[in-house]
Amino acid sequence: MDILHLVDRLEEIIKESRQVPFSNLRLVDERRVWPLLDQMRIAIPDEMRRAERILREKERTRAQATEEAERIIELARQEAAELAANHSVARTAEDEAQAIRQRAREDARKIVAGADEYAFDVLCDLEQDLKRALTVIENGIRAVEVRQGRREASSGGAPPGGEEEQAEAAPSSEAAPAPEGG
Repeated sequence: MDILHLVDRLEEIIKESRQVPFSNLRLVDERRVWPLLDQMRIAIPDEMRRAERILREKERTRAQATEEAERIIELARQEAAELAANHSVARTAEDEAQAIRQRAREDARKIVAGADEYAFDVLCDLEQDLKRALTVIENGIRAVEVRQGRREASSGGAPPGGEEEQAEAAPSSEAAPAPEGG
């Protein structure tokens, strides 16, 4: 039985007992008090054992909590040391990566500049080749026109518009605008 319950019952017995007139004394029925006191004697060791068990449990829990706290603190120290080491490694890696990126940008600029220069040279050469080809084509056209003019003159039939018109047509083909780009 719970000791506090027994104490409450003892208190009830005392309150229910008769008071001695003109004093603070009470007359208590022994038959009701002795069994209650016996139960208290039995309950007190149980309560003491329970209190001792609770104290032991409290100490064990406190020791476990202290041990866990120390373990957590040690892990935190180790992690902080690793982070510090990793930070310097990461910082070095970041510096190296930055240098690599800078070199890559410079190399890319050089490659683009080289490609632009190469494209410009190729396009200039192509322009010259096209101008030469255009000149050859224009000369071929003139030669064909001249031959046609001779054939028609030798056959007696003058082309419509006369020779003057043919002479005017030939210079107009020479005056064709040159292609742009150069």
